[in-house]
This record gives sequence, C-alpha cells and structure tokens, in this order.
Amino acid sequence: MHNKRYDIVVLTDDRYVAPNEINRYNQNILTEDGLVVEALKRRGFTVTRKSWSDPEFDWSSTESIIFRTTWDYFNRYQEWQDWLERTSKLTKMINPFELVKWNMDKHYLQDLQQKGVHIPESRYIEVGEEVTLAKLFTETGWQNCILKPCVSGSSRHTYKVNPDNCDRLESTFQSLIAEEAMMLQPFQNDIIEKGEVSMMVMGGEFTHAVLKVAKPGDFRVQDDFGGTVHPYEPSSEEIAFAEKVIASCTPSPTYARVDIIRDNNGELAVIELELIEPELWFRLTPHAADKLAQSIDF
Repeated sequence: MHNKRYDIVVLTDDRYVAPNEINRYNQNILTEDGLVVEALKRRGFTVTRKSWSDPEFDWSSTESIIFRTTWDYFNRYQEWQDWLERTSKLTKMINPFELVKWNMDKHYLQDLQQKGVHIPESRYIEVGEEVTLAKLFTETGWQNCILKPCVSGSSRHTYKVNPDNCDRLESTFQSLIAEEAMMLQPFQNDIIEKGEVSMMVMGGEFTHAVLKVAKPGDFRVQDDFGGTVHPYEPSSEEIAFAEKVIASCTPSPTYARVDIIRDNNGELAVIELELIEPELWFRLTPHAADKLAQSIDF
C-alpha cells in the first residue's frame, strides 16, 4: 500500500511483546492487541507489533504507529517524552502526537471544562505552591477528597484524604508537590454506590461500555486492587455525553475511552479521558476493533 515496510505498528511495552509467563493478565493483553492486529490486517494494512522502547526498531520504516498497551510510560516518563518527540518526526501517531501530549497531564480536564464539558470540582496544586492540606480543606470546604498526581496511572500516589488524616499525609503531600503538580477533588459517592462507567468511542462514535466496580472497602476500580469489570448498557444520555466529550477534542481522536460518573450533584461528569493507551475491552466486544480499524485512514 505504501513504500514503507509497515503501514501500522501496534505499540506495547517490553513486558508484553512475548511474555515468558502467560497468566490471565498477560493473556488479556495478548488477546486485545491480537484483535487490533487482525482487524487492521483485514483492512489490508501491513502490521507488526513492537515495544515502544525497542532500541533496534527503525520508526521511520512504518507509515504510522498506534498506541495500545504501552503501560509502563508513566514509570519511564522522561524517556517516554524524549521518545515521543523523536518518533513524532519519523512517523504518524494514532492518536495524534498533539493529543497524546495533551492527554498525559490531567490539566486537560480544565480545558474540557472550558469547552462546556462537565467535570467534578477540582483544585489543582502546582509544583512548588506553598499550601498545606489543612489549608486546602479550609479553602474548599470539602470533607472527603481524592488527591492524585496530574501525571499518573494505575492509582500511583492516589490518596483518600480528609481533615482527620491530612496531618498524617502532610509530609507526603509536601514531598509530592515539590516535584509534580497534584489535584484535589471531592470524593465522588457514585464510585462506591455504582462504579465508573467506561465508554469506548471509535471514530467519534460510541461502540460499547463497561462498568468498573471497586472491591468492598476500596475506592480504586483497577483490577490491580481487586476491582471487577462488568458489561454495561449505557443510556442515550450517557452515549450523547461521551460523544460530546470526544467532539470537544482537537484534533479528533481515532479512539478514546471516556470514564464517567454522576457527580455528587447527580450530574454526568468526566473523571478521565483516556486517549493514549486505554484498555478498551475489545475482548468483550470484538467488532469494536473492526470499527477502530475502519476509522484509520492515510
């Protein structure tokens, strides 16, 4: 189709190229990436799968790359940023480079809010800001909150904080804001009462959804912490909301996961917009991988 060796390289990380141990977690990754590879091949693309940090691969040899299971990037953040800058000059990125850079930092939620997309109340704490947790609780009037970094994944440095435990967490908080921006949000009761709804959108159109539920006594819905995933039939209101979120992005993403809840006022709100390497649960809805493939055009 093109002069280059590959049309598309599906990106993973070193751990998942050819794992020595096949457990349920690794198998899900291999299944998900396999569905994407096969869907792209059915469209006639020449496809391979590589780790983003493969030192031997020539990224100029592919027409494009698509981010899938690059799940170590936030632990290798400077290396990742350097690689993105270099590689963006050699090949096309899906999703586009400018979206990937924007989506790496949770300040993007502020940008969405300015475009009319509802998000939970949020207080950003910038690097080096002179403030204490106690002062933040006084300033906001909030009682139960979540504190998390603006660049994060898998609940890294995520804490449930309140006026009773803020003194105990103060030294941790100060060490964090000396190095990175953080955000404080009121704890959203819907996460415990119902869970997070993840809405998958391919080519601007909703394809499928899941409900992520934390284990009893926890608030983190990731399976790393005992969370579970369930098929979910969203309402037309939820679908319209997810598609509105995607329509607010410039440029338009080829694929996305929109994580939504009802906030403490009962209003639909985005808690995460995942445009880089979201888990998309193609294994539950394989035809969505074909929808993704159909959304890619050169």
